[in-house]
Amino acid sequence: MKRVLNNLTFRVLVAVTIGVIFGIVDPVHAKEMKLLGDIFIRLVKMVIGPVIFLTIVLGIANIADLKKVGRVGGKAILYFEIVTTFALGIGLTIVNLTKPGVGLDVSTMTKGDISSYAAQGKAMSFADFLVHVVPESAVKAFADGDILQVVFFSVMFGTAVVLLGRRGQRIVELAEGGLDAMFRVVEIVMKVAPFGAFGAMAYTVGNFGLKTLVPLLRLMGDVYLTMFLFIFVVLNLIMRYFGFSLWQFLKYIRDEILIVLGTSSSEAALPKLMEKLERYGCARPVVGLVVPTGYSFNLDGTSIYLSMATIFLAQVYNVPLTLGQQLTILAVLMVTSKGAAGVTGSGFIVLASTLSAMQVIPLEGLALLLGVDRFMSEARAITNIIGNGVATLVISRSEGAFDDAKREAAVAEMASANLAVAER
Repeated sequence: MKRVLNNLTFRVLVAVTIGVIFGIVDPVHAKEMKLLGDIFIRLVKMVIGPVIFLTIVLGIANIADLKKVGRVGGKAILYFEIVTTFALGIGLTIVNLTKPGVGLDVSTMTKGDISSYAAQGKAMSFADFLVHVVPESAVKAFADGDILQVVFFSVMFGTAVVLLGRRGQRIVELAEGGLDAMFRVVEIVMKVAPFGAFGAMAYTVGNFGLKTLVPLLRLMGDVYLTMFLFIFVVLNLIMRYFGFSLWQFLKYIRDEILIVLGTSSSEAALPKLMEKLERYGCARPVVGLVVPTGYSFNLDGTSIYLSMATIFLAQVYNVPLTLGQQLTILAVLMVTSKGAAGVTGSGFIVLASTLSAMQVIPLEGLALLLGVDRFMSEARAITNIIGNGVATLVISRSEGAFDDAKREAAVAEMASANLAVAER
């Protein structure tokens, strides 16, 4: 029994369940639990920057071949663009088939304040994004937790270490010790994950209430169904092609998936995901380059939601869109979705910028989605983290940088732990 209670999967699942019940029974006090979720997210963000920096620096230093680093990065970006475009396309296809927005009465639906999102959305552009990639200060990039800027600085620093040759070896040794220490910090942080999951879920249900879901249940159902199909059809086929089992991998990262479910943040599981991918058999250099970059460029779940939400609003307001206009929306989303990397509330900001760019669908339609968006963010975050895990496996395999013996050992260890829990 003690072994079961100490199992992170079990504890997070129980915490999420209790959070939902508390939010329904006592919404007033449930809203106050937001601080638990916020504290946990802050704890995780505290270590994300150093983990990414040290992993990328060590990855580049261990490769010691800058051409290979460029090849891995190029493969990753190409993969991200192909898969996220496919995600946008499948979202557009299904929302056009199911038509969840047709027949909804806008006047009876609860609306939220979108002024801040709309203002940020209007200010966004791809040029701004390119400028934003380069940090004004490396220290500020770490302080703000801006993943993309941290990745940029880390790649430059890792490249400099390689160019130093033998003189850079001391830096590598320090980085290895520092990364080991940071992963120990991550282990400590994960012990309070159930409290963070409970607080975030209690606040969500208590603040927005399950009644806000009713008018938009069809959209929610379509979004969840689309992401389910994307994971178990598209990503499954990709995994099979490269010799992996999707189901086995999902069981291996189930703790991280549950943490994301509870907190609605894929960043909450980033440090632990990187550590687990390395234990699963991916080479550290590939993990260090692909995962952090994927958190900015490989947002499969966000891409699906954005394409479906845009067409949904067009259906609600009876705005007919031609095939050409829908393809334009897809092209705009391919650009704007990259422009919100690392920005809080990025889904709404991207949606606002897309609607502003199109100037066809009323921007105030965003207010209809504000309450229900929180309940769909779990699906987006889970799809994003799974998509980044799959991307890392694929790039590792294509580079000949995957150790099947390590994977078998990790799977055997997981099976042994599960058996021990079951026997107790």
